[in-house]
Amino acid sequence: MGAEFSGGQSPIDFDHRYQSPLYTEDHRAWRDTLRKFIEAEMMPHVNEWDEAGEFPRSLYKKAAAVGLIGLGYPAEYGGTPVSDPFYAIVTAEEMARLGAGGINASLLVHGIGLPPVLAIGSEEMKARVAPLVLAGEKIHALAITEPSGGSDVANIKTRAVRVKDSGGDHYVVNGSKMFITAGMRADFYTVAVRTGGEGAGGLSLLLLERDMKGFTRTPLKKQGWWASDTAALYFDDVQVPVANLIGAENQGFIGIMRNFNSERIGMAASANAFARVSFEDALAWARARYTFGQRLADHQVIRHKFAEMARKISATQAWLEQCAVRVKAGETPVADLSLLKVQATLTMEYCAREAMQIMGGAGYMRGCRVERIYREVRVNAIGGGSEEIMRDLAARQLGI
Repeated sequence: MGAEFSGGQSPIDFDHRYQSPLYTEDHRAWRDTLRKFIEAEMMPHVNEWDEAGEFPRSLYKKAAAVGLIGLGYPAEYGGTPVSDPFYAIVTAEEMARLGAGGINASLLVHGIGLPPVLAIGSEEMKARVAPLVLAGEKIHALAITEPSGGSDVANIKTRAVRVKDSGGDHYVVNGSKMFITAGMRADFYTVAVRTGGEGAGGLSLLLLERDMKGFTRTPLKKQGWWASDTAALYFDDVQVPVANLIGAENQGFIGIMRNFNSERIGMAASANAFARVSFEDALAWARARYTFGQRLADHQVIRHKFAEMARKISATQAWLEQCAVRVKAGETPVADLSLLKVQATLTMEYCAREAMQIMGGAGYMRGCRVERIYREVRVNAIGGGSEEIMRDLAARQLGI
């Protein structure tokens, strides 16, 4: 269904391919390259992958070859070093055309797992891990959330105790993690553990590898993001070499928090792009569908739905790009990024709902992009910082 009613000419230049001065020729070239790759390698298979609950591991290497996996990472490790956040926006917009966020989440999961290693890891660790991940040969996940909670990072309970014995100098890890994206298929895991006392000052980051003894995983079934495997992780006396400590002991909180701002701008861009896809698919349907002798799009009540969707999408896009300009200039606008994520997920929720309402039964059928997007609304509103946590964080930043 999504393939039939996709890519209709939108009356609003949502992706700014031709008009906005914020997007350069390099941005447009990247958009064109990525769009061709997605249409050739991913779009024909998206329904199949979603129903199967996974996609071929070979896609990682293909994505690496086209430059997707390495975008924004140092050249010395096989990446393409761009710090401009507008590349991330373009990437999110093009990936959203799949209408299947699970593919995006698992294919680009290194975007949350690898940055702490590159930011605070040892040179040996960077050289050992990053080239394999950026070449698409290995998958790198992030493991922070636990069964007892996720947003309250400072109260993580998984514990790592340093031991020196006949087996060498290592940490012994016990505990568990929950809702971990790519948790089943990952090779490397950046894991938050408690090595010290209570609170943020007692947290460290360890690099765990999938074949370590005592490390097991259980797959989880979800409402949406079907093509992304999600898992619970269990650590039963897992021995991790001290060389796998990421950064300094008890300094892991810094590595965790510095990752969140870039994650949130990416999630906001993705959510707004999914809203745009919902708009476009519903518009194509409303122009083709006739009821009571006229196009569905000619009914005033339907036209007003589209006007409201366009208003929300355009306003969110403007705020997103304003934040991107500030980030590019070296700012860290935490309050704006937090509220932007809320704005974007609310926009996605509204547009997915209205698009499905406009499309009626067709929008409710599996294989339709709007149907997939609709059931993925909640994970976007929860992941990367829930709407409630984002509002509270913004309020604190504003001194309220």
